Amino acid sequence: MKVIRLLASLAFAATALHAADWPQWRGPNFNGSSPETGLPAKFGKTEGVAWAVPMPGPSASATIIFGNAVFISSGDKNSQSLVAMCLDRKTGKIVWQNKIADGYSRDNKSNYSSPSPVTDGKLVFFYYGNGDLVAFDVTGKKIWQRNIQKDYGEFAYQWTYSASPLLFNGKLYIQVLQRDQPVHDHGKIGGESYLLALDPATGKTLWRHVCPTEAQAESREAFSTPVPFEHNGRWELLVLGGDMISGHDPATGKEFWRWGTWNDQRIGHWRLVPSAVAGGGVVLACAPKKEPVFAVKLGGNGKLPDSAIAWKSEKPSSITADVPTPLFYQGDFFILSDNTKSLSRVEPATGKVKWTVATPGTKKYEASPTGADGKIYLMNFAGDVVVVNAADGAVLNNAAMGEPGDNETRSVVSVASGQLFIRTNTKLFCIGKPAPVASR
Repeated sequence: MKVIRLLASLAFAATALHAADWPQWRGPNFNGSSPETGLPAKFGKTEGVAWAVPMPGPSASATIIFGNAVFISSGDKNSQSLVAMCLDRKTGKIVWQNKIADGYSRDNKSNYSSPSPVTDGKLVFFYYGNGDLVAFDVTGKKIWQRNIQKDYGEFAYQWTYSASPLLFNGKLYIQVLQRDQPVHDHGKIGGESYLLALDPATGKTLWRHVCPTEAQAESREAFSTPVPFEHNGRWELLVLGGDMISGHDPATGKEFWRWGTWNDQRIGHWRLVPSAVAGGGVVLACAPKKEPVFAVKLGGNGKLPDSAIAWKSEKPSSITADVPTPLFYQGDFFILSDNTKSLSRVEPATGKVKWTVATPGTKKYEASPTGADGKIYLMNFAGDVVVVNAADGAVLNNAAMGEPGDNETRSVVSVASGQLFIRTNTKLFCIGKPAPVASR
């Protein structure tokens, strides 16, 4: 009876979207920010911890929170399998855990659980780098399952596919930007990059839009996720990868516009990791490696000329990001550079740098930054969580949340219900005082 009451409580809590839930990878605003306030700045492994629970294995996926439900995508390192989990936000207890498939990884840098779940509070969708896509209701009942590789061909990536699904305006979107040739015996000759829209209720394909590109070899590959944004009354899906950025109609996938390239020499090893982020009338495209960040003016149509570029960062510059997706918060961009080990606050209209601060320590920061309550939350490979004052860049806290020997920790810090959710390689920490779920 206790289990039944708990499941009913979770289902009830998930009947409407709270403004401060964290329902998908980049949060409620699709840009890494949250309206939450009263969040802790000072905390540690034994300070300010509401609960901490062990994880089955490391994962780069975000912790997804909706009401009392905490959704976790993970690989199980011991059993070499993939699992979908739901925890109780108030206690951290496992409400349900479902095995998805056997198989754990295909390279030594990541595993198949890098894509983040996404939810509308009624259904929750788990997607994995092996192509498995599964929908559950909030009680853990499987609604449907399909495999994108089996349906549309094996993924052609140098590393492990890791784009997250997007749930927006009644459609579930999947992005596959890949090579047109096999790599390491994966993929096929003539393979296409595409944007896929599914019916969330059934999993059936609504449309599949092919994304043509002139990029070559690995430069066709992108690990980014499509991002919705509204500008002057027009909603667009912003797609970044294949040496370009483009805006698409969410209803049909039709391309409104495209701009590129930062790679006019068609260098073949410029895979792209960051997703697009928009605000202040522009969308940022972070070119790979140590190349510039480009701010493209929104509202265009067709193939855009270089005059559509509002500004770009200079070389060399701290304004560059090879892996982290920038944050848009308090009217500015916060660009975390894993190359120059710095965080910068940048004005959208001009690219003016308001401040730059060095990221503490020697480990890389590849997890994308989170902004809330006037603070920026960062996490490095070792699981050190750094809290920065958004106003002036002052470091407010540096908490070692990982274990000795931890490396390549990449999950973003999620925010909901007055709490921080910090996933290291071995544990999920809930930081802050429990907050009640709003009554219905």
